[in-house]
Amino acid sequence: MAALSPTVDRLTIYPIKSLDGRSVESVSIVDNGGLAGDREFALFDSDDTYVNGKRERRIHSIRATYEGDGARIDAVELSTAETEPQQFTAEELADAGAAVDWLSDQVGYPVSLARDPDGGFPDDTHASGPTIISTATIETVAGWFDRISTDSMRRRLRPNIELGGVPAFWEDHLFADRDHHVEFSIGDVSFRGVNPCQRCVVPSRDPDTGEEYDGFQSTFVEKRAETMPEWSGGDWFDHDFRLMLNTIVPQSEWGAEIAVGDSVEIGETVPAEE
Repeated sequence: MAALSPTVDRLTIYPIKSLDGRSVESVSIVDNGGLAGDREFALFDSDDTYVNGKRERRIHSIRATYEGDGARIDAVELSTAETEPQQFTAEELADAGAAVDWLSDQVGYPVSLARDPDGGFPDDTHASGPTIISTATIETVAGWFDRISTDSMRRRLRPNIELGGVPAFWEDHLFADRDHHVEFSIGDVSFRGVNPCQRCVVPSRDPDTGEEYDGFQSTFVEKRAETMPEWSGGDWFDHDFRLMLNTIVPQSEWGAEIAVGDSVEIGETVPAEE
């Protein structure tokens, strides 16, 4: 059997939380351990609650195309199937002006946009590092469903880091039990693997329309249990609707950079409190 060579094949940031992603060749780590530009903007309703794909199906119909150098976003073009594209600068996104009015029109009620360029708005505020999955995992899980392509599954799962050179579910090597983390590196940057991500309703929805795939969760849970590798252990699988790795990046690594082509090396398993 050929030796495994886990490498970074794809890096994706999601500049506006719950909207489309943007592929980058390299990206730096910001002050909470996340990726620069990732979830830098987020929508909120009048109760200061996230307006995201988990809560608002209409979010899925909004397309976003970004301009800028690498992770820096200078402007975004927003559109839907029923509306003409509208371009807004990054500064306009942060103002309570035309961009907010446009987004409010699409979801049907007033929203606001907040910006945090230093740490963004991560889904998991404890394990706030980038999420990781292998291409083989995405391909395998897409194959569990009729009419869901690999790219559609990628957009449903919304990973930051995609690994090549490894079999499906290899990323499950990068977590242990609830009392331990797995140390690993991407290039010269140290990470800690925390847990397999607990999935929500978003992967069950078409990323373009929000239409829900009938029986998605039950099929996923059945297939995940059937294909669970022996290395997917620990005590995290109180249910099988888990996929993709949540991470922490130690403070010593903030400001470092990772890039497509970087290799991944597994280190020691250490107590979570260290």
